[in-house]
Order: sequence, then structure tokens, then C-alpha cells
Amino acid sequence: MEDLKTAPTMPASAKSSSNKSASAMSRRTFLKSSVVLGGSIVVGFNATGLLAKETATMAATGTGFNPFVKISPDGQVTVVVKHFEMGQGTTTGLTTLVAEELDVGWDQVNIEFAPAGESYINLAFGGQGTGGSTAIANSFMQYRQAGAAARDMIIRAAAAKWEIDAGMIAMSDGVLSDGYDNKGMIGEFVAEAAKLTPVAEPKLKDAADFKLIGKDKLARLDSLPKTTGKAMFAMDVKVPNMVYATVLTSPQFGGILKSFDLGDAVKVNGFIDAKALPNKTGVAVYAESTWASIKARRAITAQWDSSAADARGTAEMLSEYTDKLNAEPTYDATGKGNLAAMEDAAKAATQSVSADFHFPLLAHAPMEPVNCVVEPTEDGGIRLHDGCQFPMITHPTLAAIAELPPEKVDIVTYYAGGSFGRRANGNSDYHVQALMAYLALGGEKAVKLVWTREDDLAGGYYRPMFAQRAHIGIGDDGKISAWGHRSVAQSIFKGGPMESIAVHNGVDHFSVEGIVDTPYQIPMALGLTDYESPMPVLWWRSVGHSQSGYTMEVLMDMAAEAAGADPVEFRLAHLDETDPDQKRFAGVLKLAADKAGWDGRSTKGKGRGIAVHKSFNTYVAQVMDVSVNDKGAISLDKVVCAVDCGIAVNPDVIRAQMEGAIGYGLGAVMRNEITMKEGVVDQMNFPQYKPLRITDMPEVDVHIVQSDLEPTGVGEPGLPPAGPALANAIYAAIGRRVTKLPMTSDGITFA
Repeated sequence: MEDLKTAPTMPASAKSSSNKSASAMSRRTFLKSSVVLGGSIVVGFNATGLLAKETATMAATGTGFNPFVKISPDGQVTVVVKHFEMGQGTTTGLTTLVAEELDVGWDQVNIEFAPAGESYINLAFGGQGTGGSTAIANSFMQYRQAGAAARDMIIRAAAAKWEIDAGMIAMSDGVLSDGYDNKGMIGEFVAEAAKLTPVAEPKLKDAADFKLIGKDKLARLDSLPKTTGKAMFAMDVKVPNMVYATVLTSPQFGGILKSFDLGDAVKVNGFIDAKALPNKTGVAVYAESTWASIKARRAITAQWDSSAADARGTAEMLSEYTDKLNAEPTYDATGKGNLAAMEDAAKAATQSVSADFHFPLLAHAPMEPVNCVVEPTEDGGIRLHDGCQFPMITHPTLAAIAELPPEKVDIVTYYAGGSFGRRANGNSDYHVQALMAYLALGGEKAVKLVWTREDDLAGGYYRPMFAQRAHIGIGDDGKISAWGHRSVAQSIFKGGPMESIAVHNGVDHFSVEGIVDTPYQIPMALGLTDYESPMPVLWWRSVGHSQSGYTMEVLMDMAAEAAGADPVEFRLAHLDETDPDQKRFAGVLKLAADKAGWDGRSTKGKGRGIAVHKSFNTYVAQVMDVSVNDKGAISLDKVVCAVDCGIAVNPDVIRAQMEGAIGYGLGAVMRNEITMKEGVVDQMNFPQYKPLRITDMPEVDVHIVQSDLEPTGVGEPGLPPAGPALANAIYAAIGRRVTKLPMTSDGITFA
């Protein structure tokens, strides 16, 4: 048995720092630079976001320069994608922007994922990362300008060679021509173009001239390689001199390793060794294959110090949530200090409604569980192979733990088989675990860490549990006269690297988003109380909107019923369409209702519900149709979805994201929950944590609002309206309000 009293300690992790100057810049100040690299023209921004003439040596070493566009002499264009691809379509979307402005054919473009570096910051975060449905929104002008700058340089190089004015040259599908005798391919002018100084403000196309942006059936760049198996995911990575590892961890959150015994692990074919992690959070089990590591791990017994662990079960947590909901809220989220008065006014109104809501812990459960490889490099550094979502946090964290300068930590990014927020967390948990396993083994062999599905469900991050209560009053005019709202939740951002962004006056905005900033014109007071637990919680697809959308839209239906009003008309009555924001909100509501043929009536055995929500600056409304069989079980028949996300860069991707978000959201509200007994998670795999079945999925009909406004997010906004649209449809069908999730825990059965 190994005694851990003398186990090495882990160096303190460095806090992530954000590039505030870059994030604060206007997009128009992100100008271009160009160099020749390996015979290719490279166009991008330098580290400060300013126009600069870099040398090929500087570009090759990455000193202050990370390009977005590379063009080789054979005319092939490589777009360097700064947002990783987890299925949301960024590789296609960002490449569309460059190809549009560069004016090359779709068959001429390729992609590669960006390395870790300041030049690839997410303008919404101030650091390099993907999330919050920001990829296209923050890169729209940036990638268009990069493509336009390259196009301008190529045309000027051709003009010089042909000794004509650049204005005489037209370019289309990578072919340049002056309309007379001169004609050439884009690759022919790469070398000369690289000698030119980029213009500060390259001319962008008018929307009327778009060939690719807005094209309805543009083939996704990642579809074919994913279909043929050529696409590389982190799970596919194999490097020389590599061993496989899994980690034995405490069954309770917060448990610390005291000792462990190998037992029969040494008898497992392929077993190599087992080491305590330096921070005593687990035992790394090394083997010649993942399966051998799993088998050996099962044979190891460990003793845990659970004095700081959370031993509460779901029942105890629910009781504590209820106590906090009944008590005076800690924070005034609306800043008006009148919650008690608002609740009293609601109760005293002509008509009033009230309800308590409960939302369980939820796992992210991506199809590809988290995994990565850490290997040594020839210069004494390390290289991480991963579907890396947050290099802005992972890179400095690994550098600090390994006690290496940042330039000796390399990150190679691959496709990720889903994330829903799991691969981006403030602690870089599985990256740190892999690095510690690598260091514990001596730092000479590459280590591939793999989490099993059971590891992920029982020991990963979760969407927080929420409890909410609302009292709503309806005045004599049939409109909402008072809305008092209470919420209890474990904060995601407090204590994390982005706390200063999200937490103000004690309020974690992501605990109240979608309620405190609702577009509805209603008198509201909102109180918030934090729940304390060592359990790791994290943003989950659509973050706070995943529960606030449900609460708000079920309550709006309840209020409409109390007022004796049609649910659509009632919502519209609380919107001022002279305000641009509320007009767009009302617009998708009307569009969804129109396309669904909404008439407010229901027939026997059928039910129809509607919901609308704004999140990530995108507006989505959905109408859900359900039917009831003779046993009272619900079938989901059809969803009509309307979305306003500004310019539709890739309509097919937008539809896919709406469909995917609807399915993910429906599966969660129907059956998903993480429960615990004595601090140990009950659910182990998909038989207990059931994802949406193909037989559950309704037909989805998506309608995209035509717009000339800059694009907004589409990865998450389709989720929040899905659950309440279903809940409202169930009420229309069987007269049952569902305020406790999952729905199966509130007595709903599905066919």
C-alpha cells in the first residue's frame, strides 16, 4: 500500500489573464499584415491587432503573429480557424466568410485549427476560447476583412504584372481576368502579392454580391471527413512512446486520497503502474491500452479522507433549497429593493398566479467523453493534443503546473465529439489531470488520459440545480401588474477565472439571465440566493437560459390563462414593437405562430404550446404539437421554429443547430437528472441518464428571419424555448402544469 504523506505537491496554477486591450478594440482596428511562409502568402493580424509588416522568420516562429489566411502557389486556401469545432459548424462558417471576400471557389478552401496564441483571441472573451455562441458573431468582420485583404493584395500583384490598373481586374472563383487577354489563377500571384503592403481598410463586398454567405445548401467542410473517418478527434490521437491512463477518484466530491492498494491490478495483462496524483485527488492507472487501464483500476482499492467532501443527497439538497427559497433572498438582482412589496401586490391583484419550479442537476454527456494526450517535446516542453475549447485557460494553467515558460507549452486542437460546455471549464480539469499523470510517471512517456462515460456522469461538471418561485398579479386591464420572483442556485462563476466578468454586486448574472433582462415589459422584482457546495458546476448549453426560458414561458402561459387571453396575444401585449429589440422578439413569435397555423384552439387528444426566448442576442420562438394515446402517454409530433439571428451566414447550419438544440433541450426536460445519495451520483451511464431517443424526436420545421443585421449566435438559442413549448403543449393536452423537472419525475409519461 502506498502512503501519500510524502507525495509531491502540485505547483500553484497560474490564473488566466485576458487581453483586455484587444477585446476592447473596435473590429475596424483589426487590420491586416502579410508575409511569405514556405512559398505561400499568409494574411492575418499581429498580436496587437494592428497593421504590421512581419518577416517570414517571425511568422514561422509565431513571434507576435498568427495568420488567418494562407494561400499556396497551387491556389489552395487554408483558413486558420480560431474557434474549435464540436459540431456547431464553425469550420464551415468562418471559412465561408474568408472564401466570400477572397472570391475563391468552395473546392479551393481547407481548414486548420489555430494554435494557442494571443492573435486568436475571442473578441467577446478577451482570450482564446469557444463558447457562448460567439464564434460567428465575434469573427464576422474579422474573417471577412482577412479575406478581403488577401484578395486586394492578389489583385494588385496581378495589376503590376500585367501593367494595368487594379480597377480593371475582376476575380471570381480564384480566377483573375481583365476581360481581355490577361487571365490567371490566384496562386500565380502569391509571391509578388506578399511583397505588397496591405491596405488598412480593405473593401468588403456588398451583401447583394454575396455568393456564399446566405447560400442555402453550402456543403459543410467537416461532413465528408467525419463520414469517412478521416477527421481526427482527440480520441484518435496516437503518438510514439505513449501509455494509456484512467484515474481512480473519490466517489464523493471533495474527497482526498489517503492511500491505495494495487491488489490484483498487477495481474492485469498490459498493466504498467499506478501513481498518486500530486494533488491527491486520485490515482493514475497506466497501461498499454485504455481497456487494460480500466480493468486494473477496478482492482485497486483506495482510502479517502472525506472530511471536506459533500455527503448530502438529492433529498437533503432539495430541502435546503426550499429553506433558502422561503428565506429572505441574499441579493437583489433587479436593484429595486421591493421584492416583498411586489409579491404582496401580486397576491392582492384582481387575478394572480403562483408556482414553484425545480430544475435538477444535469450532465453535459457529450458523445465523446473528455480525453487528451500530453507528450514531451524535443525542447523540454510539453504538447497537449485535445479538442481544446478554452486555450485561454488551459495554456497558462498547464505552463504553471509544469513550471514551464508559456512558449514551451504547445496545444494541438482536433475535432471534438460534442461539448455543450463540458470541455471549457475554469480549472481545465481533465487537462490538469492528464498533466499530473504525465509528471507522476516521470515526464518521459506520452500519456493518453481517457474518461469513461461513467467517469463523466459520476465525476464531471454539472448544470447547477435551481429552485424558483414566482407570484404574478394580473390587473383590471388584463396585463401583468406585478411579478415577484425568487431564485436559488449554485453560482457558476464565483471563485472562477471569469468572476469579474459575470458577478456584480454579489449577483452571478448567469443565475438570473433571461429573467432579469427579459424583453417583456413587466414590473418585476427578483431576489437571488446562492447555494454552497463543493460539487463542480459549469455552464451547460445556453447556461442560465436553460432554466429561465422554461420558467418565464410557462409562467407567461399561466398568466395568459388567468387573464383569459390567447397566449400569443398576451405575450404581444407586453411588448413595445417601437423598440427594435422587442420588435425582433415579437417578430419571431408572430412568424412561428403564423407558420404553425396558430389559432389558440385544441382538439381532443392533441395539445399545442408556444414559447419564445432571447439568448445570446438571438430570438427564437417555437410551437410544439403533441398528442396523447389511450394510456395518457405523450408523443412529440412537430415543432415549428422561427429564429432571428441577423445575417444567416450558413442557413443549413442554422437549421441544424436549431434542430440539435431542440432535441438536446427536449431530452433534458423529459427524462434527464443527476441525483445523489450520501454525495455519490446515482447515474452511471445512458441506461440511467437517458438521452433523447430517435422515437422521441419530433418533426422540426425551421424558419429563418431574413436580416441585414450582423450575425448573432445559433449554437445555444434554440434550446431555451423547447422545454416550455413542450410543457405548455402538455398542459393544453391534459391540463397538467409541469413545474418539476424532469417531466417524468412530475408524473408525465411519454409514448
